[in-house]
Amino acid sequence: MRKPKFLIAATLVAACLCVGFSPIGQFDAEAAAIEYYIGGMTAGFTLSAGGAEIIGLNDVVSEDGIHRPAEDAGIKIGDCICAVGGVPVKSITDLNAALERSCGKTVTLRVKRGGDTADVQATPVKEKKSGKYKIGVLIRDSLAGLGTVTYIRKDNLRFGALGHAVCDENRNPLEISTSTVYRCSIVGVNKGVRGKAGELRGLFLGENIATAEKVCAQGLYGTFSKNYDFSHSETVEAAPVSEATIGKAVIYSTIDGVCPQQYEIAIAKVDANNKECKNFVIKVTDERLLEETGGIVQGMSGSPIIQNGKLIGAVTHVFLNDPTRGYGIGIENMLCN
Repeated sequence: MRKPKFLIAATLVAACLCVGFSPIGQFDAEAAAIEYYIGGMTAGFTLSAGGAEIIGLNDVVSEDGIHRPAEDAGIKIGDCICAVGGVPVKSITDLNAALERSCGKTVTLRVKRGGDTADVQATPVKEKKSGKYKIGVLIRDSLAGLGTVTYIRKDNLRFGALGHAVCDENRNPLEISTSTVYRCSIVGVNKGVRGKAGELRGLFLGENIATAEKVCAQGLYGTFSKNYDFSHSETVEAAPVSEATIGKAVIYSTIDGVCPQQYEIAIAKVDANNKECKNFVIKVTDERLLEETGGIVQGMSGSPIIQNGKLIGAVTHVFLNDPTRGYGIGIENMLCN
């Protein structure tokens, strides 16, 4: 499994690297009255790709020569095989089993490419070395990474995290079918420096703390486990961007172990109408955080921003040319999901 980057680096002049648009979220009196547990805990996300994603094409060596069935069928790197012969494929195991059932007969592969889906024909070839039927693909069926939980609703335990889309190394937003969320312990930090984003290094602890059902341009969403211990969690009400002001604020982040800590920041700019949900420019001012991380690093995306005792947003991006500065999303844009 590869690790997607759950905090996207930006420069002062660059547009958001995760392409996506949503209208400014609605915020009414009912939303303002809801209580939220403040997040800040780092979580490990294992994301199902919803099929068998093609990450490479290769030869199949059989008794009678070299074949490339997938390439001949028009399959490309980045495609996702989601069914074989009408039977859904959700994992590598599912795909291998379907190819074995073919016994070398031509099969119909349902292939997803971007937002489009098409059926293609491919003829599996029996590999000389293994005796297994193959079509000449390297695949993955899941991804893993780190991110920060922004909030958990106190009444129904629905959560929001990350504050931006989950992107691959080519900056393409990813879609998922299901996700498991694990407790994560931060064991190290690669400090951010000018020109290179830093990174939190975490260890999945194996404890399933939540499940996620949706990923979109504003983050990852789902429900926390009823067994999660909220006894030490602070609660807060949310406030729209219109109530945010330039000046002091705090974020909650985990940069060591499993416990979030509060760190001081300054809000340098407020832009309620930004169409890319870059509603804040923030600057890290806390000397402890600057010493440990250099500022904002990958894995901190989703860190809740609190000002005047209200949840107003979440950290989303870091400026590559100044890791002490970054962007934040207004909380109403996350709550609208």
